[in-house]
Amino acid sequence: MTEPIRVVVADDHPIVRAGIVGLLETAAGIEVVGEAADGAEAVALAEAERPDLVLMDLRMPGVDGASATASIVAAGTGTRVLVLTTYETDDHILAAIEAGASGYLLKAAPQAEILEGIRAVAAGETVLAPSIAAKLVSRVRAAAASVDLPALSPRELEVLRLVAAGRSNPEIARELYIGEATVKTHLLHAFEKLEVNDRTRAVTRAMELGLL
Repeated sequence: MTEPIRVVVADDHPIVRAGIVGLLETAAGIEVVGEAADGAEAVALAEAERPDLVLMDLRMPGVDGASATASIVAAGTGTRVLVLTTYETDDHILAAIEAGASGYLLKAAPQAEILEGIRAVAAGETVLAPSIAAKLVSRVRAAAASVDLPALSPRELEVLRLVAAGRSNPEIARELYIGEATVKTHLLHAFEKLEVNDRTRAVTRAMELGLL
């Protein structure tokens, strides 16, 4: 049997947190291994439990969600962070993505979308709510015309578009009729040209530059 996705839920509102935990406990293949009321607790639980994923709110007392995300990612344990928040301002979005979050969803999203996002991020994919993706594009598109854009090849852009659509490397390989190793090569070239280190930042940076 496939091991369940081990999740820590971080949210400072007890009722909201209980609702999220209740949703996850009814979902197949997901196990809640801890609850945190602030960013410091989230970091401590991530270190103690080594979950697959932390479902992270942004505005919390003391250590906020973006700072907690940065600490969890920097620890290098492989725990991924999916932001789940009510906030969608440009500053909040960029702070979370730059901290290393692998996804950004809104609490108003349908429950099925939240569960799908958890499974996708746990599988190594990138998840962005459509409104979030649109904000990232609109934030800097006007300025992008004056910037020397990275010279990504058509195939590298095609691979990035599929990453942005939530496809895994094996899925991209099948869709483009190329080997998985070739997909990884295209991604590494795109990372180098965009001056980023991971899939999430590659997608958001390409959006910022108007390439996607």
